[in-house]
Amino acid sequence: MAEETSDDPRAEHIIEALKTVYDPEIPTNIFDLGLIYAIDAAGERGIAIKMTLTAPGCPVAGTLPGMVERAVETVDGVDHCKVDLVWDPPWSKDMISDEAKLELGLL
Repeated sequence: MAEETSDDPRAEHIIEALKTVYDPEIPTNIFDLGLIYAIDAAGERGIAIKMTLTAPGCPVAGTLPGMVERAVETVDGVDHCKVDLVWDPPWSKDMISDEAKLELGLL
């Protein structure tokens, strides 16, 4: 799950916004899927996010980061969000939250 490297008061709202973005192939939000690796402040009104995808060849690789940026930019106090796709560590089912595993029938 994502690491927050600051005590940013926007963090809870950012996570709520991230939970509105869904992987189109899996009926679970990207935060609970464990796709978000880091949420960092970038200046006073910016957010930088490191995220991954379930697979490097994921068909939404070109659109999902933009969806994440737009969702985070709806949070009060956030003017811009930059998403970087990273592949290390590789995503695995172990990164899915227990709640999402239960919903997906993996527990």
